[in-house]
Amino acid sequence: MIISKEPTSPPTILQALTPDKVTTSHFTHRPLDNTLLAGMVPRIPGTPSAVSSSSPLLRASASSSSLASIDPRWSWGPKQTLVRRYHRAVWPSYGITTPVPDRSPQFPILTSEYRFQTGYALCAKRTPRPFPPPFLSPPSTSFSDALTTHYHSQDKRLSVKGELIRGLNNGDDAVLVTENILGVNDGVGAWATRPRGHAALWSRLILHFWALEVERIPNPDAPVDPIAYLQRAYEETKQATTVPSEWFGTTTSVTALLHKRLDANGTEKPLLYVTNIGDCKVIVIRPSEKKVVFRTEEQWHWFDCPMQLGTNSVDTPQKNAVLSQVDLEEGDIVLALSDGVLDNLWEHEVLSITLGGLERWEHGRYDDKELEWAPPEVLADEKMVFLARELLKAALSVAQDPFAESPYMEKAVEEGLAIQGGKMDDISVVVGVCRRRTCEAETSYTKLSEDQPAP
Repeated sequence: MIISKEPTSPPTILQALTPDKVTTSHFTHRPLDNTLLAGMVPRIPGTPSAVSSSSPLLRASASSSSLASIDPRWSWGPKQTLVRRYHRAVWPSYGITTPVPDRSPQFPILTSEYRFQTGYALCAKRTPRPFPPPFLSPPSTSFSDALTTHYHSQDKRLSVKGELIRGLNNGDDAVLVTENILGVNDGVGAWATRPRGHAALWSRLILHFWALEVERIPNPDAPVDPIAYLQRAYEETKQATTVPSEWFGTTTSVTALLHKRLDANGTEKPLLYVTNIGDCKVIVIRPSEKKVVFRTEEQWHWFDCPMQLGTNSVDTPQKNAVLSQVDLEEGDIVLALSDGVLDNLWEHEVLSITLGGLERWEHGRYDDKELEWAPPEVLADEKMVFLARELLKAALSVAQDPFAESPYMEKAVEEGLAIQGGKMDDISVVVGVCRRRTCEAETSYTKLSEDQPAP
């Protein structure tokens, strides 16, 4: 059984549902009320006013009377036109890398001459359920416990099997951003409406256990098998969500691992291992040629139901995941994107926004004036964050517009569904540019760490 990303209300598991059986009866209209609608979500600072005012709902929201008069069925359209359910969005966040434990195992792969310079931008459709015990210990209600467990109770970070959980959650998505890993897992949000459903837990744990497999690579010359890592991560997640208590969920996954290869002359070159299952994507852009040089292909069971790992799903990494090896050049930009981006932006728009963002940055046409006097290494990191934010803002503006043309709308029309506008979803953007390490200290990082054990 596979769960669709957009359940009806109440939600049901769609069993053996083929595209020709999908009709408008599977969707429901939602009347307008006083909730925050698409286009009424607070605008991200720096978003051009022309974009923010493109939504008729946003312009109409200036007066409550005009808002109340809007027909939720859009009476000027065909009767079968479906109204998307728009939700309030959590305020965006961004950063350079996701947190790592203080004493995490070192990456032997860091001896490579190449690394990612990274940035990410996130905006959740809604906050996920809190992580349950034992992944997060609740505060004690006993007066005596505070005397004996105070030290251990200070750390409220998520953990599993004694390891702090890698990555970050963005709604039901999970992202991982390091010097040699870019990863985005998209948890299927329909599980949020089911008892003991926790897509955010599943997406985060699979990414975490996959990262642990990478950390265990014995040496930089050892063979790399990301699909085997994903299979073991999937099995570890099933076990962790079954004992001591059972939690249900499914997730798609895409990861990019920066490794190395030797050319005919024995010179080290960057090599990217991309593992994909479902509808998240990795896109590689070569700015020197102003084009996309690699993209993953989405994997679907039917419309709005991608291949996914987890509860009751027939899909497994060993059977369904796709592994690609991509020869990179220094300066290539690797994007790991959730479907919250790809349902609202076409690939040519992603390319245009990325190249346009690079040009704006190089000419100093960005909003953060505090960066004018920042050192070069800070500016280099902030450039990737800037690109991630530009992509997020563009995707969010379409997602909030119920009248926009979008890839999601186009796919729906191809299936005979008259859906209009963008699709509000968790939006996760991870950006990494391939760079050569600039100093000997960086390339010898692992050796120094091994020779000088942590105190």
